[in-house]
Amino acid sequence: MTTQRVLITGGGSGLGRAIALRYAAKGWQVLLADISLERAEAVAAEARERGAKADAFFVDVASDEAVLALRDAVVARCGGVDHLYNNAGVASAGTLLQTALEDWRWMLDLNLMSVVRGCQAFVPGMIAQGGGHVVNTASFAGLAGAGGLSSYSVAKAGVVALSETLRAELALSDSKVNVSVVCPSFFRTNLLENFRGPEKTRNMAARLMDRAAETADDIAAAVIEAVMAQRFMIIPTAQERTRWRLKRFLPEFYFRRLIAALRAAGRA
Repeated sequence: MTTQRVLITGGGSGLGRAIALRYAAKGWQVLLADISLERAEAVAAEARERGAKADAFFVDVASDEAVLALRDAVVARCGGVDHLYNNAGVASAGTLLQTALEDWRWMLDLNLMSVVRGCQAFVPGMIAQGGGHVVNTASFAGLAGAGGLSSYSVAKAGVVALSETLRAELALSDSKVNVSVVCPSFFRTNLLENFRGPEKTRNMAARLMDRAAETADDIAAAVIEAVMAQRFMIIPTAQERTRWRLKRFLPEFYFRRLIAALRAAGRA
């Protein structure tokens, strides 16, 4: 039986690391790509300790050339991938009027265009091999429409729309490549490492992460279960699934509740 291969960008820490180690425990060959090769190599070593084949690669997902070089290196090493996690990303906050255009470009390049690059680089190989699964990491911020996270929310909403579009295009071509999009809310991770935005907002986000019941490993477990079941929209926490249904079916009521909650958070 051929060992299945999973590639995870941003695999050197946080959710990417947690996903990698769970795939390793399942016996998959784990391919870790990160802007920090040292971190990717450390996670690859952890995966090997679990009995899996694992390799580490450098990638800057903001670079067209680097993503194509990653593809070529992965194909040379193991022929391709079966599951692709476009997971690398950064965090920011600020209103539309507060956020400088330079920060908008930074955010869209790293959180949206990186997913475009990953899909364009690896999906053709999946189609050619007769199947695969693309998993794009968005955020509940891309669904919630909350204020104060303008560029981040727009980038993550773009990842949701990109995933919907790719899913439709693959279905129309009768491809056996599946697509999922992951929309987690706050959980305990290192997402704020490269944060841009007001310090007050960063501190609030840090508090919400610290208070979250779920760890990165909890989210990884829910995500992988849903991917294996070939579910498209993956909202790994029950509270956010309820909020998403509320927004879809009672949008004005949801909006009033959202504004009240944001005002209360601001006063706190």
